[in-house]
Amino acid sequence: MPHCRREFLRRLAGLTVVSAVGSIAPHVVAEALASPVPRKRVLVLENLHTGKRLEVAYAVNGRYTPEALKTLSQFLRDPINGATTRMDPRLFDLLHTLWVRLGAKRPYQVICGYRSPSTNALMRRKSRGVASNSYHMRGKAVDVCLPGVSLSRLRDVALAARMGGVGFYPRDGFVHLDTGPVRHW
Repeated sequence: MPHCRREFLRRLAGLTVVSAVGSIAPHVVAEALASPVPRKRVLVLENLHTGKRLEVAYAVNGRYTPEALKTLSQFLRDPINGATTRMDPRLFDLLHTLWVRLGAKRPYQVICGYRSPSTNALMRRKSRGVASNSYHMRGKAVDVCLPGVSLSRLRDVALAARMGGVGFYPRDGFVHLDTGPVRHW
């Protein structure tokens, strides 16, 4: 794997420069060599409204892939009228982070991604739990569950990540995640 070798040599060269200044503690060397090599960030999702499944590398070597971001935005379209918006890439980072921390093996099941203002208004008429200025309308929220992971565990790991808002809806079978301020309900 030439890329891994190049990365190892680059890190080793950085340590050599530092070592000329003074000695390096062994744990610092071990940490530098063990830090992750740039890689792909992948999401695997199932849309419960469309029945479709998507597996996509949305970031490669620390950079978002524009075509993958478009694909994800389309996949998370409004379930009523099919409208789309540019979804916040940080939402994908949140989903990816949780998936990795949970050691998940199965795809997220998406209950709701983007909601157009008209769909949000319709949902508000049916339920008091729908916010008038929902992050769903901004492309910054998703409601999900993760087969094989309890909702309470998903919620707890999301809260610990402190990457945005976390809503817990055990009776409805999902956890709300957004990239707004850190808060929970």
